[in-house]
Amino acid sequence: MATDIWVNETLYPHWGQRFLVKRELAHVRSEFQDILIFESDSHGRVMLLDGVVQITEGDEFIYQEMITHVPLLAHGDASRVLIIGAGDGGVLKRVLQHRNVTSAVMVEIDGEVIRLAREFMPGIGGDAWDDPRAEVIVGDGIDYVQRAADDSFDVIIVDSTDPIGVGEVLFTDEFYGNCARILSERGLIVNQCGVPFMQGEELTETSRRRRKHFKVVGAYVAAVPTYVGGFMALGFAAKAPGLREVALTEIERRAEAAGITDTRYWTPRMHRNCFDLPPFIARLLR
Repeated sequence: MATDIWVNETLYPHWGQRFLVKRELAHVRSEFQDILIFESDSHGRVMLLDGVVQITEGDEFIYQEMITHVPLLAHGDASRVLIIGAGDGGVLKRVLQHRNVTSAVMVEIDGEVIRLAREFMPGIGGDAWDDPRAEVIVGDGIDYVQRAADDSFDVIIVDSTDPIGVGEVLFTDEFYGNCARILSERGLIVNQCGVPFMQGEELTETSRRRRKHFKVVGAYVAAVPTYVGGFMALGFAAKAPGLREVALTEIERRAEAAGITDTRYWTPRMHRNCFDLPPFIARLLR
């Protein structure tokens, strides 16, 4: 039954969005953050962490496909993937769609996010939780990368909250240094860098820090409706040149070989074009 309760996002003090709550499903205060999951008419089920929209069933495919398929297919031979955050399971599911992936380690600090997502948003992660190639760790991603051996992974995907609160430590010089160390020779890392129209300094600062440890630093964009403010920026940093400039025909070949043919946002042409940034975003990388 519909209610007359509205949930207002609290990301920005002077601008935001709101959802009419059809039914509240869970509201939990974990050790780390406030977690709210509710059902809406417009976006299906929605998860907020500390008042900020993290994922909706309606448009999650856009973000998940772009943060996953772009780095894995840019690399072209990634078999070992580390996921930090992404407790809803959506990134894990997309990573495991790649036939050539032999292991996917997911480190999420808040076990309650995993528990609630599996119970109330089961379609997001699907069967990925039980895939034998997956290792799901409830723990600190910072600690994990500090302890991991050199050359442990080919791709690192950081799907964190913004650099405030629990997600702040995932944007430091030390973190990026350890990520570079545990990546293979052609390894790369992708992480969300906010909405440049509203959070430009986030992309600028993250890029500055990554330049200390990676030869190639840039970003690409995706348009996710519930990340209000226009394009979402995804930071891209690689240890080797050329991974952003792969020919369209080669991206098509890699996607076919990996089994990535049934997508709703990502395409080989989208892959090539997403690195072509509007000038107002490109300037933030200088």
